[in-house]
Amino acid sequence: MADADSQRCVNALLNGITQRLYYGNTEITEEFLKNELYAEMTQDEFRALHDKMRSLLKSIASADMDQAQLEAFLTAQTRKQGGSGVTPEQAAALARFWKAHRTRVRESLLSQSRWEPGLRGLKWRVDLHTSASRGQVSNSPVALVELELGRSGESSEFVCLEFDEQKVNLVLKKMAELQESIDSLVHRS
Repeated sequence: MADADSQRCVNALLNGITQRLYYGNTEITEEFLKNELYAEMTQDEFRALHDKMRSLLKSIASADMDQAQLEAFLTAQTRKQGGSGVTPEQAAALARFWKAHRTRVRESLLSQSRWEPGLRGLKWRVDLHTSASRGQVSNSPVALVELELGRSGESSEFVCLEFDEQKVNLVLKKMAELQESIDSLVHRS
């Protein structure tokens, strides 16, 4: 029974750490977790446990460990001497927790690392200018590009660009150079 309570408390602690660290829930504080889960512990004992679980969770999440990696990592952690490792019960709770929450934590990390504002849409077309601004006749093609930019949960902003043939060729050249750079990096790995 004590093992079940211990694992339940570790699981609740991991949930609390995840809520604050990855989901931005500021209502879950270290003090709240201590009072709710480990009221009998001293502040120093709880802080050591909290920091250890937070550190392990950050390591697991940043490596996006699969089950095999997690098992090897937790086995190494249980074999550590001197109190810096985890108990088998804590390792089991971490394994169950990660199996249940891996996808959500990964999605949260990805959303936190995205550049904002993001590109939501792109529309383009080619028009033919039939006259210039000074009344001169011009039959030159013009590319019109409309970019829709925005942050998640907010309304979009639109940016309109106009390119003549020379600018389109320059953009295409730069994109080809970028693709070559990406290809060279990928082939080096």
